[in-house]
Amino acid sequence: MALRRWAATFANGTVLAAMESLNARHPWSHNDHFHSWILANLPERRQSALDVGCGRGELLASLAPHFASVHGADADATMREEAARRCSGLANVAVESVDWTASPGAPFDLVTMIAVLHHLDVTKALREVRGLLAPGGKFLAVGLATPRNLRDHAWDLASAVTNPVIGYVKHPWPSPAGKQPPPFPVQDPAQSFDELRGLVDDVMPGAEMRHRLGFRHTIAWTKPE
Repeated sequence: MALRRWAATFANGTVLAAMESLNARHPWSHNDHFHSWILANLPERRQSALDVGCGRGELLASLAPHFASVHGADADATMREEAARRCSGLANVAVESVDWTASPGAPFDLVTMIAVLHHLDVTKALREVRGLLAPGGKFLAVGLATPRNLRDHAWDLASAVTNPVIGYVKHPWPSPAGKQPPPFPVQDPAQSFDELRGLVDDVMPGAEMRHRLGFRHTIAWTKPE
């Protein structure tokens, strides 16, 4: 994010404008990109799953073939409506208006969050997830953090450089639509990667956190049996 702030001011913003124009020609969803990572790391027991902040329901639909029941929760009513429409033909998927901490499918073998944790009280949310998971259940999260040290900035730079390349590979034909607003609420993260890792380690000892391209990181934790 510091890199993007610098780009916004450098050369009167022409660098940022050029980056945004290039990215808009070959757009891709940084969040949806990680669905394959989640599907590759599913728990062995697959009775019930919960996607917190389910958005338009893309991940719910992807999880449906792998679990007996899949539950989606989102604070935004419009997102819930879109998710319900997308999954209307999937009998084992439920999109709920209740608070995700009270989802009726608990205990869960899987709880997922994509670009959600930084919207929440992190410690409280992690404790809620720990309580909702069945023994042996997995928490898989894709998140954002604000860059603070040299390593963070290096990953931010790598993400900026590779962003249009990944977009071109995914969508080689230029999009005529131009830059589009995000379809979901956007909020900048408050914690750095290391600060977040400290919070995660306190609640979920042994969790694996990794920097990723696409200005993202991943968290994976299995609740002890």
